[in-house]
Amino acid sequence: MMLINPEDSLERQNEKLLQIVQSLMRRVEQKSEESGVAYAQFERAALLEGQVRDRTMQLERALDLLQDSNARLARANSSAEAARSNLADAIETVAEGFALFDASESLVLANSRFCKALTDIKPRLVEGLAFADYVQLVANSRDLSLPEGESPKDWAARRMRRHGDAHSVFNVSLNRDRWLQVSEHRTASGGTVILQTDVTSIFRAERREREKLQHGHVQMLQATLDHLTQGVAIFDAQARLAGWNDRLGELFDITLPERTLGSSFAELARQIAETALFIEGRSQETLVEWAAQRGRRQPLTFELQTEANRFLQGFAQEMPDRGFVVSFTDVTSERQASLALQQINELLEHRVEERTLELEEALDEAERANTSKSRFVAAASHDLMQPLSAAKLFLSSLTEAAGPGRPGELADKATQALGNVEDIITALLDISKLDLGRASFDVQSVPLKAIFEPLRHQLEPTARAKGIGLRIIDTNLTVRSDPAFLRRIVQNLVSNAVNYTDTGKVILGVRRNGSAARIEVWDSGRGIAPEDQALVFQEFKRLETRGDGLGLGLAIVERACKGLGHPLSLWSEKGVGSCFSLNVPVAESTTVPSVKAPAAHPDLRDKGPLVLLVENDTALARALTQMIEGWGAHVLHAHNAPEALELLAEVQLKPDAMLLDEQLGHGMTGTELYSLLRGRFGSIPARILSADRSRRLREACAALGLELLGKPVDRDRIGAFLVGV
Repeated sequence: MMLINPEDSLERQNEKLLQIVQSLMRRVEQKSEESGVAYAQFERAALLEGQVRDRTMQLERALDLLQDSNARLARANSSAEAARSNLADAIETVAEGFALFDASESLVLANSRFCKALTDIKPRLVEGLAFADYVQLVANSRDLSLPEGESPKDWAARRMRRHGDAHSVFNVSLNRDRWLQVSEHRTASGGTVILQTDVTSIFRAERREREKLQHGHVQMLQATLDHLTQGVAIFDAQARLAGWNDRLGELFDITLPERTLGSSFAELARQIAETALFIEGRSQETLVEWAAQRGRRQPLTFELQTEANRFLQGFAQEMPDRGFVVSFTDVTSERQASLALQQINELLEHRVEERTLELEEALDEAERANTSKSRFVAAASHDLMQPLSAAKLFLSSLTEAAGPGRPGELADKATQALGNVEDIITALLDISKLDLGRASFDVQSVPLKAIFEPLRHQLEPTARAKGIGLRIIDTNLTVRSDPAFLRRIVQNLVSNAVNYTDTGKVILGVRRNGSAARIEVWDSGRGIAPEDQALVFQEFKRLETRGDGLGLGLAIVERACKGLGHPLSLWSEKGVGSCFSLNVPVAESTTVPSVKAPAAHPDLRDKGPLVLLVENDTALARALTQMIEGWGAHVLHAHNAPEALELLAEVQLKPDAMLLDEQLGHGMTGTELYSLLRGRFGSIPARILSADRSRRLREACAALGLELLGKPVDRDRIGAFLVGV
């Protein structure tokens, strides 16, 4: 039980404590006897008085603090009220409608201009209104002008989506042609500030300016349309006629009254179909279907023919606003010109066809003549080789029999003359094969030393006789080419250089050019003018009357290099000299075999071999027989395969060697005869004689292990063959 009621005031509590103290003091004084209990009570009373005094002082200090806090709170409330009043006064002075929503999306305050135009919701905009409720009020306001096809719910959803942006500005359409521009921004504390600006006057001013500009554009467009040579009609997005020019009526010979404006495209297409005929697969339905397409329309072209026999080309194209333009161009003159041109072309084509047939016949005739010429040259050259070989062999035998002296010299000169004839015939034969495309190239590894060394022995005497120097630089390079044709190419180039060089020297050498060997023939001769350099490669073409030959050497060089794929080039300067060069691929292996010197006259008297000669040319056979028997061998001659078989059966001897001509007339060839005899007698040394240089024959001989000796026959090669038997 407490003596002091804490709810009493401090004055009342002090008063009670004084009364308690005085009562205790009187009670102590009245009792004479001293007891321990009374003194203890006194001490307690004294202690309580000290505690009451301390508590009283604390309560006084707390009361002072409370009074000070109340004073400060009163001053703060006064300042806040003043600030709120000032803020309200400030936003009221803003010319636009202003509203502030706090971070919890509740309306804090708004000025009198906010939603002033929305008279039915203005009274309902009270403090604490939720933002979503505010949007619903606006969406359902009778003053809001909703876009066509949009409901209040749709508008409210679209407005709330915009509310999600940190900053947004948009326009709101109101009834009676009024407009509000709404600007919404976020505050730093997450609140929302909305500003509403009446932009009706701006919209109306812009509309007036736009109408003026549009009117000017319409006038300009109409003036432009009236100056076009095409008839033009413009349609809006609903396919209604929005404009046209006078040229449109002129083209169709019709008059379009003003009431036509706004007519549908289908109606105008019907009118056009009544006055004109669609051509090239188009029709009235084609145009109507094109205009009615929902998606993107592709440009459409069509053509009409009017009753006045006028041709009009139409072109329809869509505009960005889904409208479209249809234009008509008078192409009557072009169609008439095209028709006339077509007739002329048909006439020209007929004439060209006739001339082409004539030219084809002439070309066929020329080709037949050229082929016949080439075949004749080839055949004639081949046939000439037989008696030429015989003549050379006879002269060789005559030279050996005559010995030194005047008859031997004459025989040597005759042999040289026949050699020149042989060169000419060989050149003609090569030219004919190259022209006919029948030249057969046997590309293989060819040591250049094997090409150069024989040329040194062959041409040095000729150069020495002319008083000029011939220098052939040795090389160890091996190239990939046809050895026979490469030998002919280099020989012709060097011979040509020696022939057309009067003083100085001729040099044959090789330069390494990457993976190719560049064979060069330099001379200090007369030189060739630039305009004549292309002519020197034509057959039978000689720039000067001086010099030997028929002008076939460089023609063979050019054709052979082309067939072998060896690029040929020419440098020349008039009065200085020339350089002919060709690039030949270098072979991987560069091993160079030794070059054998020309064989001396063989002496076969010790061996006395029996040689079977099968040759259908009597003169050549007689010459070969005389030459071989002059060396000490024995010859059995037969004109063809059956005769050879009969002769061998008669003598009952196996020949030691065989020389077989490939072309033996009707019946077996030389290679076929060799196969038969090898089956009968076993392996016998043999050579095939032929003027045929085709790959087919070379491959056939290689398959049988035979060497092919070309005609005219080389006596040294035959001698070397028989010596080795």
